[in-house]
Amino acid sequence: MSVNTVFTKESLDGCLRALAKEFRKRNGKAMPAEIILIGGAAVVANYGFRDMTYDVDALIQGSSAMKEAINYVGDQMGLPNGWLNSDFTRTKSYSSKLSAYSAYYKTFSNILTVRTISGEYLVAMKLMSGRQYKNDISDIVGILREQRERGKPISFEQINLAVCNLYGDWQNMPKTAKPLIENILSNDNLERLYQMYRAEEKASKEILVEFEKDYPGQENEDNIEDILKNLKARKSKSSKT
Repeated sequence: MSVNTVFTKESLDGCLRALAKEFRKRNGKAMPAEIILIGGAAVVANYGFRDMTYDVDALIQGSSAMKEAINYVGDQMGLPNGWLNSDFTRTKSYSSKLSAYSAYYKTFSNILTVRTISGEYLVAMKLMSGRQYKNDISDIVGILREQRERGKPISFEQINLAVCNLYGDWQNMPKTAKPLIENILSNDNLERLYQMYRAEEKASKEILVEFEKDYPGQENEDNIEDILKNLKARKSKSSKT
């Protein structure tokens, strides 16, 4: 998606409302549709610490009229192609069991039901992704911090259950996932930890943006972590000389 396109909670709801109206025009009232918001869109919908996302990843269940409605609304609202998409299903954080553990969000125009992924399942998904150049780790900290502030803290047991439900076992997760979440849960200053991870993620993103300028099209999900690790090591070495 275009880096110039951002979705806040309000604008996301506005897009979904417009989508529901257009879908109803094209599809009628007989066959409702369902969308499950994933990742950053689910974080923005459910939490206040993050005010926007560039991605609207979702599981989309509806007739062929839904794709037409998505494209039409995108054109009308000046959004990029694929503004609402299910590309994340090709990533390692996807699980076919996600829909079973989604939570109700809103219904628009009595035809489009929107669900989201709740806290512990978002944490599990972001532990599986673990991308240093995205909001994955800071989102985990932000979710846990806000849940504490709400008086509804998420426990390790809840996260463990979510990991097992989605991915079977911790053995199927990155090796760093379990120590990471245990460390975060034991931290008493999640605000400071959040700021630290956000700074690291922004720095990593900037490094990769520069790399992409010099070597366009070289990054992919399989090699990007190794690329980032090598670039950071090279940058650290040069700063010491």
